[in-house]
Amino acid sequence: MNDQTKGLLITVFGVLCIVPDALFVRLIDASTMTVTMWRNVLCGGVMLIAMLILHRGQTLKAIRAAGKAGLIYAVCAAGASILFVLSVRLTTVANTVFIISSLPVFAAFYSWLLMGERISKRMAWTIGLVMIGLIIIGYGSLGQEGSNIWGDLAALGVAAIFSLGLTVARQKKSVSMVPMAAVAYLACGILLIPFSQPFNVPNDDWIFVILHGGVFIAISTAMLAIGPRYIPSAEVAVIILLESVLAPLLVWFVIGEEPHTSALIGGGLVIGVLFISNLIVLTRKRPQTVQK
Repeated sequence: MNDQTKGLLITVFGVLCIVPDALFVRLIDASTMTVTMWRNVLCGGVMLIAMLILHRGQTLKAIRAAGKAGLIYAVCAAGASILFVLSVRLTTVANTVFIISSLPVFAAFYSWLLMGERISKRMAWTIGLVMIGLIIIGYGSLGQEGSNIWGDLAALGVAAIFSLGLTVARQKKSVSMVPMAAVAYLACGILLIPFSQPFNVPNDDWIFVILHGGVFIAISTAMLAIGPRYIPSAEVAVIILLESVLAPLLVWFVIGEEPHTSALIGGGLVIGVLFISNLIVLTRKRPQTVQK
């Protein structure tokens, strides 16, 4: 199996595992902080145990190797995880995932600000159109049942914060951030214990709690951190857009939550623009076949 195929399979599997994330947040009948705490503790704990088994005595060395960039990435990942659950609890799942899909736009801005990378005309148009889509989603949340502008802003915070962490991590791309992701989630979960009610969860919901943090999020976090090491970031961005399409469909199918018209229009604009933008990048970078 070549690197291209390996990267595609890993990334697609990671995206499919993160699709039920918002659904689990809705299904677990517990406070926002309790859901966030268990999500992070289980995800970070499972990942840390896996690393201790795989890396044995080298786990601490791998964590230290991330350095200052790893610490910033950890803080951003932890903050984004709290804002994500908050957003899903305050607004519709469609609004949340459509807004978070704007993450590449923020990443482009941080790459310009921190790494001096030029923003191309293609990216400038992409940013402008994505912003219009986000405004449509936000405007539609005003007065809409099930939507909340604060939930939309929390989702925007996820995109802004996590893209900063990814950009900083990209500056140190030779070092894997999987160990720091484990530390971030575990530390965040432990810090949230005083603000949560750990055992105030209905008996029937414990299976959702375990599957949510200990299986799906743990696997997706690891896979989406490994995949980009084998395929271009633009290709990863296109695949990740699948989550923005599949997550609202899954929530609609299971609990009957229908996206508002404004979310479909604005979200469709955001996803469509990002898909075309990244497709242009992939087309330009694809090697040309030599005619004999």
